[in-house]
Amino acid sequence: MPSRFKAIILGVSLVIVAFAVLGGLNVHAASGKGDGAYRQIGVYSEVLSRVRSEYVEEPNLALVTNGALHGLLEALDSDSSYLTPQEYKDYKSRKVEGKADIGATVSKPFGYAAVVSVIPGGPADKAEIHNGDILEAIEGKSTREMSLAEIRSQLLGEPGSNITFAVVRARRAEPQKVTVTRAVVSIPPVTGKLMEENIGYIKVVSLNKGASQEIASQVKTLQREGAKKLALDLRNVSSGEVSEAVATANLFLSHGTITYLTGQKYQRQDFNADPEKTITGVPLVVLVNRSTAGPAEIIAAAVLGNDRGDVLGEKTFGEGSVQKLIEIPDGSALILSIAKYYAPGGKAIQDDAITPNILVAEQPDFSSEDEDNAAPNNEEQENRAPRVDEPLQRAIQVLKNRPS
Repeated sequence: MPSRFKAIILGVSLVIVAFAVLGGLNVHAASGKGDGAYRQIGVYSEVLSRVRSEYVEEPNLALVTNGALHGLLEALDSDSSYLTPQEYKDYKSRKVEGKADIGATVSKPFGYAAVVSVIPGGPADKAEIHNGDILEAIEGKSTREMSLAEIRSQLLGEPGSNITFAVVRARRAEPQKVTVTRAVVSIPPVTGKLMEENIGYIKVVSLNKGASQEIASQVKTLQREGAKKLALDLRNVSSGEVSEAVATANLFLSHGTITYLTGQKYQRQDFNADPEKTITGVPLVVLVNRSTAGPAEIIAAAVLGNDRGDVLGEKTFGEGSVQKLIEIPDGSALILSIAKYYAPGGKAIQDDAITPNILVAEQPDFSSEDEDNAAPNNEEQENRAPRVDEPLQRAIQVLKNRPS
């Protein structure tokens, strides 16, 4: 195929994708917005021309095209992706056949895949993958070169199958090779206990289907046992369903906006509290951290935005959007963010995350890494003081000072 013809194909491809992403511009000669879009396409064309005529060797235009399309989508946000025909084929097959995963939520906030949180007792946890670990490569392929959709699909597979990561973490000079055996992950149930001064503590691991009912059950049980105040722990909760988040927030809210969903061409959808679904009005503190993401952030935003209680801990991760799958005639596909969830005050959770009104930093735990470098003897292990949960202790203190 002549170089000129291949360059034309590449240019046309980029123009088509640009128009798709920009929503199908209704461009007129006198339109400033349309002229701006055409100017950008002109820049693409000029860059392509320079690459074709002046690059050190004749470029692989198919590779350049895929790279340009991947970059174009990922420049929008980490959840938007371009999948080549082969990547999309693999993506669909894993969606159907993948019955097991690694038990971890993974995102791509800084170019490489990063672990948001792991499910306690799941495969990733057993392989000693931790919150905040950077997955530099999966099966030898750099995650910088993979879309988030492709990364997440790679985590799926048959129960008992293995997947290997190159993991970068704090206090390690070189990436570690870690192999995880996929499994059907069981989500630990919601737990609760009565603490000092009639403070009820509820720990959530995931907002999967049925979680709101489990939380409601724990609230009722703790109140029967004498709880006058509640601490809802959403630290490290990054998976689940928005419907469960809305239902959980409604347990504590009798009025007000829980969240709303909207986008450029997505009709606004409001989620408001239903007073008939509220079960308690006792003082409330919600604990969050950097691994609180997605549906859990909706709960924290609702509590904070409606002055229903305190949110305590660290600024959350920032995840809350809806994607649409768009198939392209050549067999490729776009996964495009079309709407975002908003806090009651009007800030997009995806963009701003949730900043607690009471900031308490968690202390990093390097004990497992230290043990890898120099395992302590039995006497050292026995003398090691138990790690204090400072955010929880602070939450208890805050609740003690709140009138019942």
